[in-house]
Amino acid sequence: MPHMHVSAIVLAAGVGRRIGGDLAKTYLPIAGRALVLRTLDRMFAAKTVQQVILVVAADEMDRCEALLSADSLLCNRPYLLQSGGATRQQSAKRGLERIALETDVVIIHDGARPFVSAGLIDRCVESAAEKGAVVVGLPVRDTIKVVGDDRLIHSTPARRSLWEIQTPQAFQKDLIVAAHQRAEKDGVEVTDDAMVVERLGKPVYVLEGERTNLKITLPEDIWLAEMMIRDGRVP
Repeated sequence: MPHMHVSAIVLAAGVGRRIGGDLAKTYLPIAGRALVLRTLDRMFAAKTVQQVILVVAADEMDRCEALLSADSLLCNRPYLLQSGGATRQQSAKRGLERIALETDVVIIHDGARPFVSAGLIDRCVESAAEKGAVVVGLPVRDTIKVVGDDRLIHSTPARRSLWEIQTPQAFQKDLIVAAHQRAEKDGVEVTDDAMVVERLGKPVYVLEGERTNLKITLPEDIWLAEMMIRDGRVP
């Protein structure tokens, strides 16, 4: 797709205070640099991305604007701030409302994944331009059990067919916009953007991702992320 325009939506509206005390996870320092800044660094390092929409909690807009404006690496980059919704799905839809009209491909990424490589972002975009919808993931390494509320094992799915799905997830613009509109109309809540496309009966392809594409969720993830940086294990 020649002269393709790509908009990236970075979702950072989740509070995530369970690991940061009074500080929202978005602003936690990872080896001295705020988590959200490290994630934005990766988005802007991708060759295919022209625009980044950062979706943050409504009551964090001013704080985030101040953080970005004061950052010498990002202050002149083409980003937009958008207030998020009550759920991840609502935040993604609000991000879609801000993408450029000329956008061909939308890439959606968790703000809590600061180590995604620029190469993986670009591969997602290129694949989505061809196939329509692409996510990244990894084959599961552990045995997965389906367990009931009573803590009894109900079944053990075949491991060869199970993948842990990460972000980024990339989509042709018209497809992801229509899919989110349909999900909202139907009153359906999902936990990732591929699910709204799956609901339309459209194919979603999986690219093998990166083990280093860590999601910062628990306190020990901060320790691991800083160790990865110190040991030069970040792509």
